[in-house]
Parts: sequence; structure tokens; C-alpha cells
Amino acid sequence: MVIAIIPIGMLEGAKSRLGAVLDAEERRDLAEAFAGRTIRASVATPGIAETLVVTPDDAVRELALELGARPLRQRTSGLNDGLREARAEAMAAGADAILVLPIDLPLVTSDAIAAVAATLDHATGPTIGIVADRHRRGTNVLLLSPPDVIDFCFGGDSHEAHLAAARVIGATVVELGGPLRLDVDTADDLVLAERSQPGLAGDLARG
Repeated sequence: MVIAIIPIGMLEGAKSRLGAVLDAEERRDLAEAFAGRTIRASVATPGIAETLVVTPDDAVRELALELGARPLRQRTSGLNDGLREARAEAMAAGADAILVLPIDLPLVTSDAIAAVAATLDHATGPTIGIVADRHRRGTNVLLLSPPDVIDFCFGGDSHEAHLAAARVIGATVVELGGPLRLDVDTADDLVLAERSQPGLAGDLARG
């Protein structure tokens, strides 16, 4: 059973690196739109048994519940600690694998998520599926089977950190490409996302 985990921070103050092109309200709206889009895609993905949304934000938990996900109040601080909380919940629910899915992937769809989860179709033994960002520094999606096969290494050069953790234990690593390699951290990313999918900004604004 694969359970998806979507970590979402506070909407207020989100995406500060886009401050040169978007004001605070626009950044909040963008983060909320990304959250809704990601949760919907995950909930609708065949093969994802449950979607957990871990967040300290009350509004995000309400949104998750409305869209069919299970909200978890994050009681620790930081991304990796929040993911550990959610992983414990997933394992308690019987998860054989978890799929960590950040919300800043503008081209996320159920098909794209399913393609990552399909890594497990022929897997034997500890397996890690990873989608690096387009710079091959960050980790955009992380699939872990079993859920605690390695610890979370998000932040900085997390792609190499996750690969190194996998090498230590001899886990099978499957590196994946596709539309989930594009994330939105900077103004250049936002422009590239719009070029990749014309009309994306309007789609996000409509939720």
C-alpha cells in the first residue's frame, strides 16, 4: 500500500523568493492554488491508497479535508521533522511505501504521480524512486519502500544526500524524469512553467 505525503508550510509568507515578481498576497494565493492542485492530483491517483497532508496551517488542513485527504497537524518545526511525523502515521496505517510530494510542482497530474508509484511494480527489496529538480540539486519527489528505508534529507543538495543515504544501505535507486522535474522557486521557474503549459497561471487562479 502506497501512501502519499504532502508537506505544506504556512501559506502566509510562502514563496518569498518570488518577492521580486509577486506581492505577499499573490504569493499566498499561488501557494494555496499549488496546494489544491497537488492534493487533488494525489487523491485521484490510482494506486495511492491515502493522501496525508502534514501542515501547521489551519487553512491548509481544512482544504485537505475538503479535497479528500487526511490532514495532520504538524507539531514539530521544519520540513524533515514534519515528514517524520507523517511517515509514522503512514506506517501506523499499514503503508508499505510512501511517496513524498511537495506542492510547488506546477505540472503535477495524477498520471505523473502514478508513473512514479509504478516504480514499485517490479521492485524487489528496499527501493528508492527519486525525481530530481531540473538543476539536479533538489529532490522534487521521493518514493521510499519500505517507508523508513532512509531518513529524509530535504534542504540544500538533497538529491545527492538522498542518493548517498541509499548507497550506504545498498538500496535500489530508480531516478525518474518527466514533468515533475520542474518546480517553482524563482521568477525564472515561474516563466518556464508558463511556457511549458500555456494558461497555467489562469488554471491555478481558478483552483
